[in-house]
Amino acid sequence: MKKIPAILLLMALALCLAIPAHAQIHFGLKGGVNLSKASLTNVEGNFKKDNFTGFFIGPMAEFGIPLTGLGVDASLLFAQRGVKVAKEGFEATTIRQNGLDIPVNLKYTFGLGSLLGVYVAAGPDFFFDFKKSDLVDKKKAEVGINVGAGVKLLNHLQVGANYNIPLGKTATIENGEGAYYKTKTWQVSLAYLF
Repeated sequence: MKKIPAILLLMALALCLAIPAHAQIHFGLKGGVNLSKASLTNVEGNFKKDNFTGFFIGPMAEFGIPLTGLGVDASLLFAQRGVKVAKEGFEATTIRQNGLDIPVNLKYTFGLGSLLGVYVAAGPDFFFDFKKSDLVDKKKAEVGINVGAGVKLLNHLQVGANYNIPLGKTATIENGEGAYYKTKTWQVSLAYLF
């Protein structure tokens, strides 16, 4: 077990040494719309699932290595996610997830220099829920995978679309049947880098 921290430290040191001296870091602001939908498991009866629309906003940083097209971006976002479900004959129920969303993406950009670029990105997403629910037992922390793509304009503006897939349960439903759901989310974002 003592070898694992030493190996992680050596990997971090090697990464720092491998990064060229002319690497660039930019800070900015990112915001957009979340469109979430639930994936129900072990739930009996006819349930209707509707999309839940929320938003996200917060600071971001982008670290890029010039001439390679490779980079990493990370954001610290206040985000609204949620789920809308309705059992046949009953009123729809909305379960909100207000929390802190931290996506970290490896990004590859190709294009026409600083005027126009197209990027693809993928990486982990960490979501920390602030709000407790009386209806379900929501996880306080959730890990997911992001995949996305977008365009960069004039080296400052980015417009993108992203899909977030949770790796575990978003919440369990107390019905004695082991029911749970996952909240899968489409994101459309606009970012401005300074």
